[in-house]
Amino acid sequence: MSKNKTGYPDLHDHLAELKRRGLLQVIDRPIDKDSELHPLVRWQFVGGMDEAERKAFLFTNIVNAQGRKYPFQVVVGALAANREIYSVGMGSSVEEIQSRWDRAISHPIAPRMVNNAECQEVIIEGADLLGEGRGLDMLPIPVSTPGFDSAPTLTATNVITVDPETGVQNMGTYRCALKAPDRLVVRMATRVGGAGGYLHYQAWKKAGHKTMPCVIVLGCPPYVAFMGPQKLPIGMDEFDVAGGLAGVAIEVTKAHSLDLRVPAQAEIVIEGLIDLEFLEPEAPFGESHGHVALEEFNLPMKVTAITHRLKPVIPSYLSQVAPSESSVIKRVAYEPLFLAHLRTSLGIRGVKKVSLHEPLTGLLRVTIITFEKNTPKTEIWRALYGAAFFKGDCGKICIAVNEDIDPDNADALLWAMAYRMNPVIDVRTLDHRGQGHGPKREAEGEEDSTLLMDATMKGDMPPLALPTQEYMERSKVIWEELGLPKLRPQSPWFGYSLGDWLPQWDASALRAATGRYLENGLISEKQQRNDVKAESKFRPDEI
Repeated sequence: MSKNKTGYPDLHDHLAELKRRGLLQVIDRPIDKDSELHPLVRWQFVGGMDEAERKAFLFTNIVNAQGRKYPFQVVVGALAANREIYSVGMGSSVEEIQSRWDRAISHPIAPRMVNNAECQEVIIEGADLLGEGRGLDMLPIPVSTPGFDSAPTLTATNVITVDPETGVQNMGTYRCALKAPDRLVVRMATRVGGAGGYLHYQAWKKAGHKTMPCVIVLGCPPYVAFMGPQKLPIGMDEFDVAGGLAGVAIEVTKAHSLDLRVPAQAEIVIEGLIDLEFLEPEAPFGESHGHVALEEFNLPMKVTAITHRLKPVIPSYLSQVAPSESSVIKRVAYEPLFLAHLRTSLGIRGVKKVSLHEPLTGLLRVTIITFEKNTPKTEIWRALYGAAFFKGDCGKICIAVNEDIDPDNADALLWAMAYRMNPVIDVRTLDHRGQGHGPKREAEGEEDSTLLMDATMKGDMPPLALPTQEYMERSKVIWEELGLPKLRPQSPWFGYSLGDWLPQWDASALRAATGRYLENGLISEKQQRNDVKAESKFRPDEI
């Protein structure tokens, strides 16, 4: 990937690389940011397309319902429309991502302060923040869920706050609803334990302050942008970890009106003061748990300055019902964490991978653990319990399966549960679970519960009743030669052995598939008996 003089790519470099790889769709026709932009991109998530076919969408001609034209461009899906796009931003393969994170956290590199930063090429403050078409109202921020959302909302944010005592900054991704050209409302997630920014909010309030400085950054270099959604230990500065990812110090500069450090190559920086006395209703807004978040009181912020590059590109996340850009970001980051926890921290044998179910459930409710065949029952149950309690908002339903089950195929999961699970023995429920992130809030105190299921094979079973791979592949060639509709094979698409199968049956199947079934009839005729009942089992290896 091309890099600027810093030694790491900024958003413009990243978009150029996506375009080079055929992963960027440029839309030049006029698009209404409030009613058309997000729905257009949404189609690649709900239109039956494979994940690999998804792209980032760059909109160059943005208008609103009144016909107002906006001078800036908007990109959606640039960080994680699919896993390949995420890996481009990380500068590695998908398989290497977790090791990259591990190294970055273990070997952070402190940022480097610079002056004359690109993010401050244009500075807007004072009277220029007021009035229609000015301040926040000059930015083409999309409405994420037209028909439900009450405001254009910043989604692809890196929100920076600072601990008033330690001086350590925190960077989180929080939604921010536009309210006026110089005012917005920030929703800092108040999950159990508190998000980093919300902990800072509480600390500033406890110290007796009236306002808290806050910066909302749009369009960070990818290594920095990935810091917002990633879960790091409380108190760890995300700029240090971003430097670890990049292998060089991230360039930062002092915000124009606040004593906070911001990424020098950011596209847009919104600076302001969060009110510590008053709260303001915010939402409805379509949330990542797949339901519309209804109105709640959240944190109003008065804008003190907006700075930006000369030709900024504004990123926006596609969130709401999964799969979405935000769910891909989380999935790529979370699944290796679960696997490392079970394999390394708990030392469980036989675990091959962990998959967080994405469509509709959004990773937070259903966890599938894949095991080697014949893994001891003790290890299966240790893993189910370990996954259920590893992360408070994940693992409400945990399912153990074997390697032949595609965890992304709900039909395959139901098949495993239907034929490999005895509910009396293989299902357990646990009480005293918090609600976690969802339409029911943990803050309201209502408890949930956990469901654990062992849907692994308990012994050898007959093969899956589909033609074997050789014959399915041969017929697929004919299908394509005939110009029939494009196939999207769904696993399982060919039959395979599940252990209960004999070489003699392989031989008889080969004879049948090569037009020699009469030979099988001659063989079975010699095996007739008059001392057995109908449907008595017969195994040619026991003759």
